This record gives sequence, C-alpha cells and structure tokens, in this order.
Amino acid sequence: MAELHPQLKKDCLVIGRFPLCHLLLMQDANYPWFILVPDREAITEIHQLDANDREQLLRESCALASVLTERFKADKLNIATLGNVVPQLHVHHVVRYRDDPAWPAPVWGCVPPRPYSALALAEVFTKLRAGAPDGLEILV
Repeated sequence: MAELHPQLKKDCLVIGRFPLCHLLLMQDANYPWFILVPDREAITEIHQLDANDREQLLRESCALASVLTERFKADKLNIATLGNVVPQLHVHHVVRYRDDPAWPAPVWGCVPPRPYSALALAEVFTKLRAGAPDGLEILV
C-alpha cells in the first residue's frame, strides 16, 4: 500500500476504499470535500498511471461524483488535481452550493477550515453509505 502524504494525513480522515483509490474526507465542514488517492507509489500525475489504472481512476471518480451530486444535492461539483503542495496524485471532489462561504470562488484559502461536529460527520457518512457505488467500501 502506498503511504499517504503527511499533509493528507494531517488534513483528512481516511473513510473508504475503492479498488484503486483510498477515499478521504477533508476535515473542513465548510464543504463536503472528498479526495481520491490512487494506491500507487511515486505517482504525481494521472498520465503516470498505466492505462488500466487511468481507466479505473476515472470510473471511481465518476462513481463518487454521481453519489456526491445526488446525495449531497450539489449545485456544482468541483473536481481537480493540483499537486502544488501535495505532490502525491490525489483528486479533489468538492461539493459546492451557491450559499457556501467561497461561492463562486475556489475553496482554497477562502475561509479557515471549520471542524466537523460529531452529528455533522455522522450525516456525511449516512449520505455516503446510502448511495455508495459498487466497489466502495466505507471504513467508518
């Protein structure tokens, strides 16, 4: 198993597992913010994955995006791979609402992270479990 980058460990909870990717939840209750991290060593860019892994990453990203859009009633879903701070390949899936603190700007650095309450975290897991796509194992 590939080691998660220290910044991802610090900022996120590991909450699930797809066949290729770990599913993380950013510890910021301002937005439902999920991250897919392929379980591959020394990969920083999508093109570095072999063809099968690239296809699997796209399947997992699309399955997650569908669940998030439906279960979280997103106005928009932002999907991005940046890697400027964390070089390990990871794909952000951020549920956006027209009334969220950063709308319509990007979420990065807009407002300080807000911790999840136990109730809010339970609600996230309930929504995710209710619509979990095939191949996703929820770990919490």
